[in-house]
Amino acid sequence: MTIHAPAEIVTPPRERRRRRRGTAKVNLGLISIPLLWLILFFLIPVVLVALYSVGLLTLISYDKYLSLDPWRYFLHSSTYLGGPLGRGLFWKSLKMSFGVSITCVLLAYPVAYMLALVAGRRRYTLLLVIITPFLTSYLLRVLAWRVLLNPQGVIEAVLRNAGIVAADGNVSWLFNSTFAVYLVLAYSWVPFVALPIFVSLESLDLQMLEASSDLGASRLTTFRKVTLPMSMPGVIAAFVFVFIPTIGEYVTPQIVGGKAGYLFGNVIQSSFSASFDWQLGSAMSVFMLAAVAILLAIFGRYLNVRSVSE
Repeated sequence: MTIHAPAEIVTPPRERRRRRRGTAKVNLGLISIPLLWLILFFLIPVVLVALYSVGLLTLISYDKYLSLDPWRYFLHSSTYLGGPLGRGLFWKSLKMSFGVSITCVLLAYPVAYMLALVAGRRRYTLLLVIITPFLTSYLLRVLAWRVLLNPQGVIEAVLRNAGIVAADGNVSWLFNSTFAVYLVLAYSWVPFVALPIFVSLESLDLQMLEASSDLGASRLTTFRKVTLPMSMPGVIAAFVFVFIPTIGEYVTPQIVGGKAGYLFGNVIQSSFSASFDWQLGSAMSVFMLAAVAILLAIFGRYLNVRSVSE
């Protein structure tokens, strides 16, 4: 009987080193283009904005060179921050984002549960049906809500015809309000929030659910002690999926929120496009980027978002 030695023992050390170098070159080639993309279109712009916020880089004649005045004005302004958990626009955006994220998760979970554990073979067809309308332009959908919510829109016309609202009256909180922003943001994100929850529920071991039922647990108990804990990675991922982008949202508040729905993202956009105070806008942008990074670190550390990909 002939005994064959493992390939790594037979292969000479020089050949193994050559193969390792070849593998390293292939890996470097694979990641070089994405890495270059991130450096050019993410890292460099962030560094330039940070330099601009402290005056190390200036473009406009009235920019202040090497000045922290924009930061002082921003950090001490009651309009933008207003103290910890105050009434500043940043905290308003944070609370809005938190509320929208919670609402989206609560609305999306039953949909994801139905698709993953009830719909059977039709799950992917139904998932496509749910997502398809939201593949249209986000801006068009927000403008459609503007038509629905404004005082001359469909919703108030129905309320007037039903006698709920006086013929010459209107619902003040329905348009150009914080509620309008909240409603449209929740509507826009719910279908996409259902996706990570659906993936998490679909990967559940159904034998554990059957075992729970065989041991005498009710459906509610099984859901509370088995289904929900095992689907938490998807729930957390869905929450973060909404929470982070909506902090800097400015398109929706600008279209349906009016002055009452003004958020922190609108201030940043206005600083660059209307008042041309680019240094202040840069300072607020860097502050928001730092806040988002801290929130992501907290989510990753305490809520174990990484487990979603495992």
